[in-house]
Amino acid sequence: MDIQRITSPGGITAYLVEHHDNPLISLRFAFRGGSAQDPDDKGGLAYFVTGMLDEGAGDMDAASFQEREQELAIRMDFNAARDLITCSYQTLTARKDEAFDLLKTVLTEPRFDEDATERVKGQILAGLKLDQNNPVNVASRAWSELAFQGHPYSRPIKGSFETVPGITAADLKSYADRVFARDNLIVVAVGDIDAETLAKDLDHIFGGLPEKAQLTPVPDAKLATGPIREIVEMDIPQSIVQFGLKGIMRADPDFLPAYVLNYIIGGGGFNSRLMEEVRVKRGLAYSVNSSLFPFQHAAVFMGRVATKNEAVAESLSVIKQELSRIAEAGPTEDELEDAKRYLTGAYALRFDSSSSIANQLLFLEVEGLGVDYVHERNDLIEAVTLEDVKRVAHRMLDADRLITTIVGKPVAAEADPALGEMA
Repeated sequence: MDIQRITSPGGITAYLVEHHDNPLISLRFAFRGGSAQDPDDKGGLAYFVTGMLDEGAGDMDAASFQEREQELAIRMDFNAARDLITCSYQTLTARKDEAFDLLKTVLTEPRFDEDATERVKGQILAGLKLDQNNPVNVASRAWSELAFQGHPYSRPIKGSFETVPGITAADLKSYADRVFARDNLIVVAVGDIDAETLAKDLDHIFGGLPEKAQLTPVPDAKLATGPIREIVEMDIPQSIVQFGLKGIMRADPDFLPAYVLNYIIGGGGFNSRLMEEVRVKRGLAYSVNSSLFPFQHAAVFMGRVATKNEAVAESLSVIKQELSRIAEAGPTEDELEDAKRYLTGAYALRFDSSSSIANQLLFLEVEGLGVDYVHERNDLIEAVTLEDVKRVAHRMLDADRLITTIVGKPVAAEADPALGEMA
């Protein structure tokens, strides 16, 4: 890929990958902030804002806006994460000018009409009601509350029944005014557009935003010290178990060894240790996995297993034993080579469409890696040694300190002493 860095006359920067084979332009951009900028008593505010950005802008109410969106065949999707507000925007080249006019209006003149606000609020509350019955969502929310006690990351991104009803149209506008700003903006464009045209369009779309965001400082999170475990009773035939530890930050030199290690532990599907020990050898669960989550103010190593209620204690015991074994001895040379072979070979699949290219480049910028990382990344993976992975395993995998949430009705059984007795 030829990745260009563009700077507009007004000083807005973006990455550009030109593809002129199809008459499509994919725009992916982000504002730093996300749900971590929600006030304590307004949890879900960022998520609410993203649900309102197609509900009217400028002189168009919700119905007029959505009709115009369909006329132009635009795809627009805003999302809230802990640290970011992101948007995926796609338009036909022939309708580019009209589509970018609409996007400019969305960002600089969102309406937040009272009737639309109340309607979307009702939709969010209905979604929260559904989430109450989803054991994966319940386990994830409970885990965040245990792990990030007192930090903005402990709050659910969608908010709660206590906070969402109190959010007003004025709150939505205040959030957009504080967070949507030029110094807070990251942009990537992929597709049928050249550098000169994009530079002008950047100023047209984003130039009317405030120069500087007004973000509330967010401290780095200090994860709770395990072992901690919470059981949330739910009358379901199998339990969802989420477990985790402090992870490795993205800027840490040990992140790539940790990334390779995670593939070996639980990120590699049937090639992973946990799948082999929990499912293949013992038949305790259909699925078990692990992931690394490097947020802006914390990093976690997290795993999840779904297992029948009477197998929860044994599954957790096997998981803990395997984590301890890897922490002590590390993986084998064959496991390391298999992991590196897969991770390097699969990397190209992340760039198989304009939208996926835009997404990858966006997060390279978010994480401060720079576009050269695209060409360097596989060499960096190949350079990871067995000693690197063993060092990181010893550093990260303190299985006696697991933070664990269980949603279901686990059958009383003798549990690992470090985790306490089963309820």
